[in-house]
Amino acid sequence: MKLLFVGTNPENTGAATHFVALARALSQAGHSVESIVSRHGLIGAGMQSARIPTFPSTFRNAFDLRGYATVLRRIAQFAPDWLVGNFGKEYWPLIACGRLTGTPVALFRHRNPRMSKVSEYGVPRLAQRFIAVSDYARNAYLARGVPPELVQISYNPVDTNLYRPDPQRQAQVRREFGLPEEAIVMGYAGRMHGGKGVAQLMQAANAAMASEPRLHVLWVGNGPEEHVLHGMAEQGGAATRHHFTGWVDDTARYCPAFSFLAFPSVEPETFGRVAIEAESCGVPVLGSRIGGIPETMEDGVTGLLIEPGDVAAWRDAIVTMCDPELSRRMGVAARVHVMECFSNVAVARDFEWLLRFGSAPVPHLHHITT
Repeated sequence: MKLLFVGTNPENTGAATHFVALARALSQAGHSVESIVSRHGLIGAGMQSARIPTFPSTFRNAFDLRGYATVLRRIAQFAPDWLVGNFGKEYWPLIACGRLTGTPVALFRHRNPRMSKVSEYGVPRLAQRFIAVSDYARNAYLARGVPPELVQISYNPVDTNLYRPDPQRQAQVRREFGLPEEAIVMGYAGRMHGGKGVAQLMQAANAAMASEPRLHVLWVGNGPEEHVLHGMAEQGGAATRHHFTGWVDDTARYCPAFSFLAFPSVEPETFGRVAIEAESCGVPVLGSRIGGIPETMEDGVTGLLIEPGDVAAWRDAIVTMCDPELSRRMGVAARVHVMECFSNVAVARDFEWLLRFGSAPVPHLHHITT
C-alpha cells in the first residue's frame, strides 16, 4: 500500500509524535510511505530519522496554495492509495485534494475541543476514514452527533525495540542521579502543569516517602509548575530523594530506570502515550482513571488505576507498588500487553485493515466496542 502522510504543523506534541510513529510503523511493515512536512519541528525531523522521504511545504490555513501545489504534485508523481492527515488546518485541503484526484483520505482527530459546525458535520462525512485515537475520544465525537459508523479507532504505536527493558540504561541513569542500588524509583515523564496532577503527585510521594525509605522520584520533563514542585520537595523534608532532569527529548533513555511510572492527570487525556512507552520498557503504571488513560493499561495486571487528584489513594498506591515482586510481575505483563496491542507490528496491521475494510480487527483490545 502507498501512503502519503501530510503533516505540515511544526508543533512538538503528542499528536506529532503519534504521526511519526504511525508512519514509521507502516514503513517497517513494508508499505511505501512518503510525507509532506514542515521544515521545522518534530514531524520533519522524525520522518527523516525514520528514513521516510520528505517534501517540505506548509498549510498556514485552508487557503494556502503552496500546500495544495505540493500535495497535488506528490499525488501525481507518487500515486498514493491513501492520503493521511493529522491536523485540523489540513482537513479541508486534503479532502479537496482527494476529491480532485480520486484519492481516499484518512484523517485523525486527536483533540476533544469542538470543531466549527461546518467541520464537525462535513469532515467525518467527506473523509473516507475519520479516526479517533481512543474510545474515549470516539465517544466524545459521537456525543456531538457524529454517526457511529463514521468514526473508527486507531491507537498510537510504540517502537518496542526503542522502548524496551534495558539493564544497562537503567544502571547508567541511576548512577547519573546518585540513586542507591536498593532504590525504588517512581518515574514521572511529561509536562509539569496543573492539568497533569503533578502537585497532587508530589504530595502523595512525600507522604509515601515517610513510610518507605527506599522510595525516590525521577521527574523527567519541565513546565510552568516545575519551580512549584522544587519548593514542595524542599517543604516535604525529602528533597534529596526527588530528582529533576529538566527538559529532555529522549524519554526512552529514562523509562528503563523507573521501577514504576506515575501518570496522575487530573484533566482528561485523549490517550496517554507515556503509559505505553513505559509499559513497553517493562515498567508498570499508576494511572488516573480519567479520559483515555484506562485504555492504555489493564487495571490490576499491568498497573493500577486510581481516582484523579485523590492524594491519599495515590499515596497508598505508591506504597503498594513499592513491593518489588508486585512491580516485577506487573512489569512483565505490561511488556506483553504492549507487544500484543500497541507495538508497531500490531498497530500497522490493524491500521491497514481499517483502511481496507473500514474497521479494525481489535479483539485483543477488550475495551473497544464498535
